[in-house]
Parts: sequence; structure tokens; C-alpha cells
Amino acid sequence: MIALRFPLPLPPRVRGRITIAFFAALAAGVGGLALLGVSGWFLTGAALAGASGTAAVAAFNYLLPSAAIRGLAVVRTAARYGERLWSHEAALHALAGLRSTLFARLAHADGRSAPDLSSGDASARLIGDIAALEDLVVRRPGIPAAVGTALVGLVAVMLAGWLAALLLAAVLALLLVALALLPPRLSAAPAADAAAAVSRLRRMLVDYAAARSEIITYGLADRVTMLLAAEADQLDKAQRQLARIEAASSGLLILGSTFAAAAALLASTAAPPITALAVLAATASIEAVAAIARSSAREAAVAEGTARLQVLLTLPAPHAATALPAMAPQPLGFGAACFPPGSRIALTGPSGSGKTQVIEALAGLRAPFHALAMGGTPLAERPASLIREQVALAPQEPMLIAGTIADNLRLARPGIDAAAMELALRTAQLWPRIERMPQRLDTVLGEDGGVLSGGERKRLSIARALLAERPWLLLDEPSEGLDAATEAALVAALEVWLDARGMGLVIASHHPPPLRLASQHIAVAVVPRA
Repeated sequence: MIALRFPLPLPPRVRGRITIAFFAALAAGVGGLALLGVSGWFLTGAALAGASGTAAVAAFNYLLPSAAIRGLAVVRTAARYGERLWSHEAALHALAGLRSTLFARLAHADGRSAPDLSSGDASARLIGDIAALEDLVVRRPGIPAAVGTALVGLVAVMLAGWLAALLLAAVLALLLVALALLPPRLSAAPAADAAAAVSRLRRMLVDYAAARSEIITYGLADRVTMLLAAEADQLDKAQRQLARIEAASSGLLILGSTFAAAAALLASTAAPPITALAVLAATASIEAVAAIARSSAREAAVAEGTARLQVLLTLPAPHAATALPAMAPQPLGFGAACFPPGSRIALTGPSGSGKTQVIEALAGLRAPFHALAMGGTPLAERPASLIREQVALAPQEPMLIAGTIADNLRLARPGIDAAAMELALRTAQLWPRIERMPQRLDTVLGEDGGVLSGGERKRLSIARALLAERPWLLLDEPSEGLDAATEAALVAALEVWLDARGMGLVIASHHPPPLRLASQHIAVAVVPRA
């Protein structure tokens, strides 16, 4: 019925929980069916005994059926709770493992070939699309359990005669075929629309949240609200269509249940108590198919989420870290020129000439458009992991995590202590600001360095790059937004740091003072793209 599979192999712990959940679901289904059947038999038998007189009532054994009904009710309730508990536990572990795996692949991917996802789109895939896969785990135990319950119900109906069982089998077969074909086909288009709308809405929310200052300044809040409402309306429209399809599937089940009960009643050749048992067992058999119907109705949504995740699933898995000797500093090549480790190079050229492109290519973040080499090998042919070993980057627009100042600095290198952080922050001319904060290095920045100004975020990024201790330091507009005095102090401190460690430098800046750190200049020309 459900052809989809979980995108990655399920760990043994998750598979074990799914197995336990299956037996619990089977016990709940069979227990519920037996409860209905025994109740119908008991009530009908008791009614006939009461109508037959005092002697029949005295002869009727109501203790055992009553005990059986109570016991089956307990079994059904406990088993249903167990199924929910174990299936959801399995889903939580499976989805957490999948998110961690995909995030690791995305984080370790080669920036030159990995998909260029915005933060909103990545969020939609790692949160929304993965959450859609919950049905694959939560409902997985219920599908075979539903089949087993239906088969038990078929056996129970056989007590009323072979014709009643044959008619129930026909109704079950027709329902299964209809539910296997119709809901997935009908829900394919609205499921795709819903997934696309969720992705667009998440991306818009992330982008608009990042631009909230401009939105408020220019009075765009009403317009942004209208755009978000229009996208939300598209999502609601698609979800309403999916809800109608699921409701139609439920209606089909009610119709099937009516036919099954009528068939068992009319075709029964057994005594009234057994006939009542068969009618209720037939009804319970159709109700068991509801688990299959729900999974079938949501199959298209799960398929859409899985298809969107394939982009991340195609990324190579990160290799386990091995204790290899550090590679010696490598020379950098710019066209025909080759610069040994420790060189200090300034990229010059007008705005838009591609200086930032060169720096990002040297950092392994994008495919190079210029003739660049590392260690005598064209940069495009160097593995991203080897490029990362050689360079530390302070980009033009630094990204900070929503943690403490120390958390952001520790991204550069494990094992950094407070003294090393303070030294790097002093070099970046940020320590006086940090020192005035009550919690200093433990100050929580918030999203994207919320408590720091743009220039302070830039200097925190410079300190992080210094702490990485790589052979080459890449600086893109390091003094942008700084006053002249702070800029001069930053340049002087960086020169001391570079001299002390023999670190190479590639810098791009429109301000003359930082360019004095470089002894050689390369003019960057615009490279036309194919």
C-alpha cells in the first residue's frame, strides 16, 4: 500500500520500537474487534434469555462474558497507549537522527557544488519536510496491524457462514483498491502546492525578520503583512483540499462499514448472538482499514517532502575525522603569479570587479571565476577540506550564531581558552567593548549578534579568523564602519599579529589604511560569466 520508505536506514533502536509498536497496534486492533464482537454476542444472548423467561435467565452465564469484556477493554486501552508511546518515540529518534545527518552533510558540503539554499529554504527542508515524514514512522506499525486485525475479523465473520465472510472479503478488497489508488492521485497536486507554499512562507518569514529594521523604517509592515497573508492563503487552500480528500476517504470507510454490517446481517446463517458478533466484527474490520486510509491520503504529502529532501540526501556524508599531520602552508597562485606562504596580498579594483568573489573562492565557498591555484594545483581541483585547512575568513558580511561571544569564537578551533580569546579580541579592537559587558565572554549575543553593531560584528569575525591559526588570513573590508582612530589601531594590531606568526594575508578594502598591510597588489578584473 505505502511504497515510500524512510530516506535513511533506521537505527536498531528505532526498528525495535517500531516492532514493539506493531505488536501493540495488533493487540489493540484485535482486542477492540473482540470487545465489539463479544459485547454484541453477550447483549444479544442476554436479551434473548430475558425474553425467554426466568429459567433461561438463571441458566445464562453472564459472569465470564462480563469479565471478558472488562479484560478486553483494558487490553485495548493499554495496547493503544503502548502503540502511541512506542511509535512516537521511534519517530522522534528517527527524525532527530535524520535532521542531524542532513545538517552534517549540508555543513560539510563543498560550497562550490552544494545547493545554494537560503536560511529560510534550509529551515523549511530541515524542519517542515522532515516533519512530514513522521507518518512514515508513526503509522508504519499500524498498517500491518490493520491488515492482521481485518483478517481476524474475517475469521470471526466466518462463524456466521461462508457467504457472510465472502461478502466482507469483497468489501475489504474494494476498499483497499479504492484507497490505494484514489487518495494518492487526488492529493498529489495539492500536496505539492502545500509543500511549496510552506517553503515560500518560511523563506519569507526568515528574510523579512532579518530586514525588520528596514521594514519598520520605511513603513512597509502593512505591505509585508499582506504578502505573508497571501502566501498563507495559498497554503490554507492547499490544506483544505487535502482535508477534503481525507474526509472523502473517511466517508468511503463509513459507506464500506455500512455495507459490511448489512452483508453480515443478511447473509448470516447462525443464531442471533453469533450474528450480532459477526455484524460488529465486520464493522471493526472496516474500521481497522482506517489506518491504511489515513496513510494513503497523506502519501502524496510525504512523497513531496521526501522529494525535496533528495537535494540534501545526494550530498556526500562527512568523513570521520582522522588524526592526520597538518599540511604545510601552501603557496597561492593568481594567474601566472605565485605567492609563497606568508605573503601579504591586496586585491584592488573598482566595486563589482570581483574582489569578494576571489576571496570567497579562496575560502572554498564558491567556484572560482578567476585563475586561482593553491599549492600549484588549480583551486577548482583542490578538495574543499584541504582548502579549509589553509585559510581563515573574515567575510564582508559575517554570520554569527545565537550563542555567547565565547561560543562564536570557539567555532574557529576547539580548545580555545579565555586568554587566547582575549588576545584575539584585543587585536581586533573589540576587547574594551566586551570588557564593559557584565558577563564578558559569556554575554549572549542573540540572533545574528543582536547586541553588537555592524562594525563590532565584523571585528568579532576578525578575532574568530585570527583564532583559527591558518596559514592564510582572508579579510574582506575589515575596517568598514570604523572610525579613523579604531581603523588605525586595528591595522597596527593586525600587523603585529601577522609578523609574530608569519601568517599570509589576502585583503580587499576600499579604505587605504588596511591596504598598507599588503606588500603586493593584484588588480582584479571582471570575468564574464558563461
